[in-house]
Amino acid sequence: MPTPPRAATAAVDPTRCPLCGQGNGCAEEIARATGQPQPPCWCMTAEFPPTLRDAVPAAARGRACICARCAAAAAPAASIPTLP
Repeated sequence: MPTPPRAATAAVDPTRCPLCGQGNGCAEEIARATGQPQPPCWCMTAEFPPTLRDAVPAAARGRACICARCAAAAAPAASIPTLP
């Protein structure tokens, strides 16, 4: 039986950016992990260009947030809030 490609078998880590692999600082995931309420995540007000969203691997779409660094690199600085 052939082995599926690695990307198809790798688990998606919701705390890591699916584009660069760095921590994404997702407030939703912090709340899940700690059980402590968090302020709304920075990404709730950010605008992500379609090309950036399209770059997210299919397995990670809707499961892992793009980090602020990748978002800032792909969009005008004014549309990406700064992290506290």
